[in-house]
Amino acid sequence: MTTETFEFQVEARQLLQLMIHSVYSNKDVFLRELVSNASDALDKLRLEKLRDDSLDADVSDLHIELHVDKEARTLTVRDNGIGMSYDEVGQLIGTIANSGTATFLKELEEAKEGAGAEGLIGQFGVGFYSGFMAADEVTLVTRRAGERQGTRWTSRGEATYTLERVDDAPQGTSVTLHLKPADPENQLHDYTSEWKIREIVKRYSDFITWPIRMVPEAKDGEDAPEPETLNSMKALWARSRDEVSDDEYHELYKHISHDWREPLETIRLQAEGTFEYQALLFVPSHAPHDLFTRDFKRGVQLYVKRVFIMDDCEALLPPYLRFVKGVVDAQDLSLNVSREILQQDRHIRMMQRRLTKKVLSTVKEIKTKDADRYATFWREFGTALKEGLVTDSENRDAILAVSSFATTHSDDEPTTLAQYVERMKDGQDDIWFITGESRQSIENSPHMEAFRDKGIEVLLLTDAVDEVWVDAVGEYEGKKLRSVTKGEIDLDAEGEEKAGEEREKQAEEYAGLLGWMRERLQEDIKEVRLSTRLTVSPACIVSDAHDLTPALENMYRAMGQEVPRTKRILELNPGHPLVKGLHKAYQASEDRTELAESAELLHTLAVLAEGGQPKDPARFVRLVADRLERTL
Repeated sequence: MTTETFEFQVEARQLLQLMIHSVYSNKDVFLRELVSNASDALDKLRLEKLRDDSLDADVSDLHIELHVDKEARTLTVRDNGIGMSYDEVGQLIGTIANSGTATFLKELEEAKEGAGAEGLIGQFGVGFYSGFMAADEVTLVTRRAGERQGTRWTSRGEATYTLERVDDAPQGTSVTLHLKPADPENQLHDYTSEWKIREIVKRYSDFITWPIRMVPEAKDGEDAPEPETLNSMKALWARSRDEVSDDEYHELYKHISHDWREPLETIRLQAEGTFEYQALLFVPSHAPHDLFTRDFKRGVQLYVKRVFIMDDCEALLPPYLRFVKGVVDAQDLSLNVSREILQQDRHIRMMQRRLTKKVLSTVKEIKTKDADRYATFWREFGTALKEGLVTDSENRDAILAVSSFATTHSDDEPTTLAQYVERMKDGQDDIWFITGESRQSIENSPHMEAFRDKGIEVLLLTDAVDEVWVDAVGEYEGKKLRSVTKGEIDLDAEGEEKAGEEREKQAEEYAGLLGWMRERLQEDIKEVRLSTRLTVSPACIVSDAHDLTPALENMYRAMGQEVPRTKRILELNPGHPLVKGLHKAYQASEDRTELAESAELLHTLAVLAEGGQPKDPARFVRLVADRLERTL
């Protein structure tokens, strides 16, 4: 057979060099990754055979086999699973088709001296390459189930690899590691040692449902010993709580999620009755780096009667709980269930409702009993959970009950809506909030001045989803959610008639200036009025009560939806010297050309104060420069 030589993709070459030349805190994970890959191959073959009974493949004894040759210093991981074709080997192993590879390389380089490096290997789907941590050369022989010809792949982890078609390959895949020379001073990494192999399998792979067999080396003069099964093959979700330790749960989580950290919470659920299923779910302790990207793979593993059906079953949990990992094992679903059928299956919908409620009730329990763990949960996943306030009206109250928000009441302690309502001032009817990019920017917003002066608490919302959920929720316990940047605001307590009379008098006095400015600025604004929000700043920009905010407009446009540009309202502070001076100049002058420039500058300053951009930056700079020049 002809042997062809190929060059690695650039990122694959960089990855190999990092793995070969860097020192990691735990090299044992390479075997965990290779065994996991073998297990996946067996799952896929079982599923393929269920879907296509005519497939020419032996499924009578699916297993993983480990073989050590001390003399040759090789370790082989073999499975009789789905296998790969010639083209698949080149695509899946010769390159890294993963948009997160650059991020992986950066994080791997940063973590190579710490305990986190080994977890990153599986996190980005490059487990096969981890074999080069222990080996100078790796040989892979594979034959796809149903095909007659196999493929041999060989590389020393340098610039190239070879591919060769072979006729005598058995069904499945075998990976042979030509181990690096032994280190007499470090027996912990002697992968020709049978006790070491047992230890790694027990630690990382005991829960895998396929038998992992080791073929012990025969002693001189004795017959070849029988293969020894190293793992228990007991599904943790099928065992009673008393039979499973926290460490076993955590290892299952790490296997499923490819996260090296322990989970924040383990959730067990067993439903009995007309439709039975078991679930073992995990809430991670850290959000994955791609949680908010389109490519993020969400969902839990779905089994039917202990038979693997699919990874990333999205139908079992709503998108806002996409961070939850785990396993669901149903008893009565069809084994050939497809993703399309899942969307319509009433049992799946029933499981989703139950699992969702269970996760939310667990989060509520964490919030009630452990403030530190709740703080970790909310910091990592609060933004995702708040999406449910928009999309899941059925569980909206439950989500609100476990949600907390930054507030002017405290610099570091978030608050719930229930706590906010308890602290509301006498006569206060609304829950006030402000949205923006950061706490610092919105705390310093001109819109906050009157609220700060009167000691009225305001929720400080800085996530993009906050722009949407406040409208979807609308109110809480009869208290309307109101933005401090929208509509007209009257913070005076009942009975303060004098304040109302003063405002009416000022509005009458400033009517001419307000009308003139509205005419001069009509391309950008729809109204100019006096403000009750401002105590320090000269002006601010506000939206009408039912208008879209600029942030929402930008969000819709980013999603490809065309929305008309909404004109907003300019509010002036009649107590500010700049506004007083503008009013005085308006009354005294008939030629208002220069005054028009002052009105334009005042409007632009208000836009800048809320984080916006001047419509014409060059003109704005010129006008400011002219004004500064006159003061010198």
